Amino acid sequence: MLSTTPKGLEIRPRQLDFDLPNPLPRHWHSGDAFKTHTFNAMSVLFPDGERFFIDSVRLFRQQIDDPLLQEQIRGFIGQEGHHSREHEEYSQRLRELGYDVDYLERGLKRRLGFVKKHLPAKLQLAATCSVEHLTAIMADAVLKNPRWLDGADPTMAKLWRWHALEETEHKAVAFDVYQAVCGSKWLRRRAMLQSTLFFTIDTFKGLVHLLKRDGLLWNWRVWRDGLTWLWGKDGIYRQLVGVYLDFYSGNFHPWQHDNLHLVEQYRLEFEPQPKPPERLAHA
Repeated sequence: MLSTTPKGLEIRPRQLDFDLPNPLPRHWHSGDAFKTHTFNAMSVLFPDGERFFIDSVRLFRQQIDDPLLQEQIRGFIGQEGHHSREHEEYSQRLRELGYDVDYLERGLKRRLGFVKKHLPAKLQLAATCSVEHLTAIMADAVLKNPRWLDGADPTMAKLWRWHALEETEHKAVAFDVYQAVCGSKWLRRRAMLQSTLFFTIDTFKGLVHLLKRDGLLWNWRVWRDGLTWLWGKDGIYRQLVGVYLDFYSGNFHPWQHDNLHLVEQYRLEFEPQPKPPERLAHA
């Protein structure tokens, strides 16, 4: 039996004010340039990337008859819209530190413009499914393994946990829309290969630029420790290889990686909790 999105899953945007540090600490993640800029390089991609995700799902919105999936599409669009705005502010903080964010965004803007103009709508949606899987497995790792953010500035760590929570909640929306309007396994696999290549190139380009501006590009210790953190024996990326490859399976569904318990756990951090009833004073 194929996995499906859990019944009753609510996907609701949380419009939070993170009041990002101003100025942003240059190495906000435990004083480590490589760790900080790994996250920064991904963040720079989000404003334009998430607007593309929204647009690719909207192209097929009218073809969806399932009222539950329609409701989830609304939640997906709301969440991704908030993510885009928060990461725009994040990018502005990076600009103020002297990093050339416009340079890092330029190539992505150009490529997404080409894709939207020249490539079929179903391929655009397949690309969204692919990148949503990449972000979902990294989000799962952030929620499951707090050591990803050990030592980080508390506000920045909270921003990334919020993003990870909502990426997890809506991780199957684009995929379920894709299955409803197309479902081609070949197209999905092709899109993942392309998305993986470009995501790797874009994040590496960002990491190189940010380290170069810090005068650390040729510091071998920074690269040694950073690559160990990512790909060493207990590396955080190394642990994602298996779940990444699951996407190529013919029977794949994002919720076959069932981490709903993490959603419930982390919702407590970002949603107001009901106050306990006051005890009546004894007469």
